[in-house]
Amino acid sequence: MTLTAQEQKEFIKRGFTRRNLGKIAAMITAGTTLPFYNESALAQLSKVDNAPPDAVMINANENPLGPCEEARNAVHAIVAQGGRYLYGETDKVVVLLSQQEGVKQNYIRIYPGSSAPLHQAVLAFTSPTKPLIMGDPGYEAAGRAAAFIGAPVVKVPLTSDYRHDVKAMLEKGGSNAGLYYICNPNNPTGTLTPKSEIEWLVANKPKGSIVLIDEAYTHISEAPFNSDLVAADKDVVVLRTFSKIYGMAGLRAGAAIARPDLIEKLAGFSAGMLPITGMAAASASLSQKNLVPERRKLIGNVREDTFNFLEKNKFHYVPSVSNCFMVDTKRPGNEIVAAMRKEKVYIGRVWPVWPTYVRVTVGTSDEMKKFQAAFQKVMA
Repeated sequence: MTLTAQEQKEFIKRGFTRRNLGKIAAMITAGTTLPFYNESALAQLSKVDNAPPDAVMINANENPLGPCEEARNAVHAIVAQGGRYLYGETDKVVVLLSQQEGVKQNYIRIYPGSSAPLHQAVLAFTSPTKPLIMGDPGYEAAGRAAAFIGAPVVKVPLTSDYRHDVKAMLEKGGSNAGLYYICNPNNPTGTLTPKSEIEWLVANKPKGSIVLIDEAYTHISEAPFNSDLVAADKDVVVLRTFSKIYGMAGLRAGAAIARPDLIEKLAGFSAGMLPITGMAAASASLSQKNLVPERRKLIGNVREDTFNFLEKNKFHYVPSVSNCFMVDTKRPGNEIVAAMRKEKVYIGRVWPVWPTYVRVTVGTSDEMKKFQAAFQKVMA
């Protein structure tokens, strides 16, 4: 794809060089084929080849429950119409989200998951002179996108109780910050940053910068959402995905929620049809009033049972409220990852800033019992 002369001028105003422009054009053209541009790309860091059929897969923050029955039925019912575009299926998701989030329909843009708008926000709001500011450890996708286009990445350590240190983020980002990225609950720690602190950052950030709040895991916790900040027309973009609580990682559905002018800046970097199977499943899922609290309780019970095991055996872990947690192995984490695979239990990856910690996804009760047995064995 070739950028128009006007688009080139706009990018150069933001500090991009003409050399950068080639990468941006390639990024827009290649879309999901770029090496960092989708959720599966980050999952490559936890990718497993040739796993045994009876392996326990708790490495990629997937929801083993899968789509709810109503979503599965909706997919089966619509698949015969796969030869049609059926744009109305996407419209149904917009209407439901608009009603549930208290925002107008033009404040919502639907995507196949939340990775595309995450990367598009980096494209839209950072540049070589406007850095991305994020927590460390944190979800790496935004940082990889920023590095690809030459935008500085400022990583700020979490607080001692594992919150995003919003005051340090503000200070280290400087007066020309482009994008503040807060995943809440955080990936990989599963810990919360209080809404009051997010609101403080929104109120005190430099003029023109944007706060990107990734709510991929918020349904699993009991934390408040931030769509009210969008409804109040703040400089905020909220991301949602159906991959986690709704168990639709493979079906692909998500959304960006923001003021129309911010949505427009994201929209310029992609276009195309969304999968009607994912849209039908998303609408069906949103229509199930008890689905989220029921699944939140189920995941929470399994998580707490696992934490009880860790405490009983004096293993140090980060107190997560999500469907993943980090546990300190007191030795290079990759050694434990490899040892667990020999037990046919596949856990998540290690973050450079915490080299002795491994991330573990909360699976089913049976899967976590197998994790407990294997972990106790390899840690003995």
